[in-house]
Amino acid sequence: MSLSEFKKELRQSVNLEKKEFLPKFFKTGKGQYGEGDKFLGVVVPDIKKLSKKFNTKLTDQDLEKLLYSEWHEERFAGWFLISIRYKKSNDHYYSFSKKHIKQLNNWDLVDMIAPKVIGEYLVLANEDLFIKWSNSKSLWIRRIAVMSTWPKIRNNDFAITFKIAEKYLEDPEDLIHKATGWMLREIAKRDQESVVTFIKTNKPFIPRVMLRYAIERMDGALRKELMS
Repeated sequence: MSLSEFKKELRQSVNLEKKEFLPKFFKTGKGQYGEGDKFLGVVVPDIKKLSKKFNTKLTDQDLEKLLYSEWHEERFAGWFLISIRYKKSNDHYYSFSKKHIKQLNNWDLVDMIAPKVIGEYLVLANEDLFIKWSNSKSLWIRRIAVMSTWPKIRNNDFAITFKIAEKYLEDPEDLIHKATGWMLREIAKRDQESVVTFIKTNKPFIPRVMLRYAIERMDGALRKELMS
């Protein structure tokens, strides 16, 4: 009954304006990255508030049902609750996340779970799993690979991020370029010189959007030099 009640209350938060906007924002048209995804029209703050309300009432089986929902907001709720519960049971919810990793099937879901759950759990792990994911045919698994390096970056461990970034210079997906540029920007906050060196070394090949994201916080003159 709790899952049914959750779904019922979720639908009471539908915003008709967002219901029209969100499918366009998440590119759900034919041939786009979010093709086929469906949206109720509930904003993130409302999803999180309701999810917290039901956190103690929903079982792992309920979360699994949410992760496989056709509705984006229900999948978001399931992953959000996993991110909360991970703090108290990291082994269990890392394994749970890895088991259902293919349900991290849009960028907002990836960006919520890859750093906070997967990356945190693997912060001291070697590069093998990151490299395996970076070779995936799935756009989302490849994004998970680079986004999961964020906790390593916070530990001043940049090697695997640079290794993946070099591979992703030839990746065809804009969403991969953005995520990679974002992680390079995080490195630059800690070691700007290493990122500048990476950019100059790979300047003929680096995608424009990756470059823009990477240098966003740098000094204006340096940004101009690197963009030229």
